[in-house]
Amino acid sequence: MLLTIDVGNTEMKLGVFGKERKGQAQLIRVWRLTTERRRTADEYGIQFVNLFAFAGLDPHGVTAIAIASVVPATERALRICCQAYFEVEPTFFRPAEQQLMPIRTNHPRELGADMVAGAIGGVHKYGAPLIVVGYGTATTFAAISAAGEFLGTAIAPGIQISFDALVGSTAQLPQVSLETLNSVIGRNTQEALQAGVIYGVIGQTEGIVSRMRMELGAQTKVVATGGLADLVARHQEVIEAIDHVDPHLNLEGLHLFARTFEKARAEAP
Repeated sequence: MLLTIDVGNTEMKLGVFGKERKGQAQLIRVWRLTTERRRTADEYGIQFVNLFAFAGLDPHGVTAIAIASVVPATERALRICCQAYFEVEPTFFRPAEQQLMPIRTNHPRELGADMVAGAIGGVHKYGAPLIVVGYGTATTFAAISAAGEFLGTAIAPGIQISFDALVGSTAQLPQVSLETLNSVIGRNTQEALQAGVIYGVIGQTEGIVSRMRMELGAQTKVVATGGLADLVARHQEVIEAIDHVDPHLNLEGLHLFARTFEKARAEAP
């Protein structure tokens, strides 16, 4: 089995891949954990092993581990955890060092590993040119050329960040859940908040995707990924702008990276 770990600023996503069938990776289990910068290797290890046990999976069946992290403070603990609890040396995905996708930005080392992993997974599944919209802590719009090159991105505050900032900075606005609405006109405070945030993201998505398509070509496909992709894609307005919703593209990209890395290591003299 392959264990993939996608460490974001808010959440950490774990994905377990089994044997390939007809050339396709089989993602057999996904878990989400809160990202905690001060968590120790043993705390990670106990959590991970318990998740495996609950799913009926043997941790000793893991033969490779690939990690993409945008939180450097977690990397040492994760490395020790993988060594101690899985007896596997993890491989860290670095955008500037990987060989699966050419990076055409000015400073490749500044790119988030999760975003590039998602772009790799997206091109593998849907082809290029492609726009990958990631709905996470930030909302990101990754642009991939027809030649499969990572050209750049647009980054905006994420849905939950926008919502929390609005409520936290306004004395009379209550905390409410992020739910989909059928109307942009809120009939009460809760609906007004939900409508403003959700439809604001819809308008943002439509506007940025439209402008990126003008540069990449009208036939550019758009795929939404990330923890809140399903929430946004329920609206017809966004469905018109987005061709596919695939919440686990980052894990798919890590799988491709791990497979390529293992192949190169096996072929090395």
